[in-house]
Amino acid sequence: MHWRERVAVTALTESLPALRHEFHRNPELGFQENWTKARIAGHLRSLGIEVYEGVGVVGVLKSGNGNHAIGLRADFDALPITEVNTFAHKSQNEGVMHACGHDGHTVMLLGAAELLAKDPAFDGTVVFLFQPNEEHGLGARAMIDEGILRTFPIQEVYGAHNLPGEPVGRVSTRAGVICCSESLFEITLSGQGGHASMPHVGRETITPAAELVLALQTIVSRKLAPSSGAVVSVTEFITDGQRNVLPGYTVLKGDARAMSPEDRTLIQRNMRQIATGVAESHGVEVTVDFRTEFIEANNDADAASHVISAAAAMGLEVDGDRSAMSFSEDFAEFAAVVPGCFLLIGNGTEGSNGRPLHSADYDFNDELLPLGAKFWAELVRQRLPLNP
Repeated sequence: MHWRERVAVTALTESLPALRHEFHRNPELGFQENWTKARIAGHLRSLGIEVYEGVGVVGVLKSGNGNHAIGLRADFDALPITEVNTFAHKSQNEGVMHACGHDGHTVMLLGAAELLAKDPAFDGTVVFLFQPNEEHGLGARAMIDEGILRTFPIQEVYGAHNLPGEPVGRVSTRAGVICCSESLFEITLSGQGGHASMPHVGRETITPAAELVLALQTIVSRKLAPSSGAVVSVTEFITDGQRNVLPGYTVLKGDARAMSPEDRTLIQRNMRQIATGVAESHGVEVTVDFRTEFIEANNDADAASHVISAAAAMGLEVDGDRSAMSFSEDFAEFAAVVPGCFLLIGNGTEGSNGRPLHSADYDFNDELLPLGAKFWAELVRQRLPLNP
């Protein structure tokens, strides 16, 4: 049976879009999500679900006598983007919008909580993990450091993200690395500025910085395997130069992605080596700051197989061996502690639903809401089956 036949028009199907629109109208940035947290907690309590409020919001639903527990995670922070959409539920918080679909992720999980609370046909415990500040890679670690996984121990964990440009409801995942790490770097060159007409008098920094922009690209093209999937991007070039003033101070900022800790280490090592060599050849000083914000997200093979099984049972189109994504995901922190699986689900190809993530004209697809809720419920019932 096709999933559209399974997701019939129900009270849940009709109520979830309104709830999602409420979240979309009231976006909040990472670690500032006070209204969002209160709204999530209140909705869970209205369903009779045990609620813990801390860094994030955790809902706990037990059924039967089973001692196995699984975690389902959704993120709920927004981005510092001014929305250009004109529909009725556009952001009412100027300069902030849900441009990544975290409003939809949250409501899919709230929908699953409602389905499971009303029909607890499972044996065990479901821990609903609502996480703040995913965009900066800080929320999951903050929840873990707070002791959430000790207070509510789980044996496996799952998370999902919508994917614009793919057919609605298409589920894709893979065993192994599913999302890259993200490391931010800052290279500072210090020399002696001077007059633009007399470059030989000083030790200007714009020329070595320009060399570095190109030289850093050899890390991926010459130091790593062609199949590594690594990316090194310089995104900012900042100097204290003027119209006729050669800069004595230049900063390069950028972003590096890797699919393994080993490649991440190689990128950092080669970056320092290249920066030192270029600086020495121009007689300037250099410092390199390299900070990993997101670690690689690794899917457990068994957990991935459970996602594939639940999607197939829903009649969804499934790709169980998709290519890894070049973006990064804070879910990686949970999956580094507990075996887990991160999956992508198609958001559609038309209109605002097909716009790239983080675009000012993007919007989550409401058609996904009941589908995602029922998918999570299906996964729970498969992983926590009733005793025959």
